[in-house]
Parts: sequence; structure tokens; C-alpha cells
Amino acid sequence: MTGHFILRMGIWLLLTANLSPANIAIGIVASLLLPRHAGTRAGMTAMLQALGRAIAAVPRAYLEAVVLLILPHPREEVIQERLRPGRSPGLVFLDIFRITFTPKTLVAKYREGRCFDIHRICRRKKQCS
Repeated sequence: MTGHFILRMGIWLLLTANLSPANIAIGIVASLLLPRHAGTRAGMTAMLQALGRAIAAVPRAYLEAVVLLILPHPREEVIQERLRPGRSPGLVFLDIFRITFTPKTLVAKYREGRCFDIHRICRRKKQCS
């Protein structure tokens, strides 16, 4: 329960980017009213690893944004990334968030329980493959 609440509040605060008392109160109410998924539970270590990868994506996203402003990226490709077996819906969400948060990549399609189709751009042919 606590992990779901913290995850939902964190997502709410990231999306709204507002730390006012009214926004925090709305986030608390929304986090408590949203139904919980009765699917598989993620282990604490798997959740912490996924959260660490999502946090590590923030500096990478800023760097990629600056590079996109300075240098052109004429090449693009769509690749498939397989899901690790036994991923809970929360961990799948964190993976999609991490991939889509960086400016050069976007999850174009999620194939239920199997893989993601990821669209990415790059400067040279070598970098794409």
C-alpha cells in the first residue's frame, strides 16, 4: 500500500511540477482513490532497480535535449526491446517512462507481456544499430 502511494504521489508531482499545499492535497486524495491493481507484485529490489534507472535517465535526458538542439539527427529506426519475464504492471510502467522520458527515444507500441517497439533517432548509421 505504501509503495503504491509513494509511486503515485511521485508521478503526480512529476506531472504537475507544483509543490503547493493544494496540489499536494489533490495528489494525496487522487492517490488514495485510485484502485490498486491486483496483478503480480514486484519485489522490492526489482522496484528499486527500476526506480534507480528512471532517476538516472534524468541527466541523460537533459544531455540528449542539448545535443538535439545543436546537432541534426537525420537517421531513425524502430527496434524491439524484450520485456524481462515476470514484470509487474508497475515495473512495466517505469520501463516505459524511462524510455519515453529521454528525447531521442519513444515507446511506439507495447505488446502485452512480450516487448516494446521503440522509435529512436541518431546522427549516424553506426549509432542506430
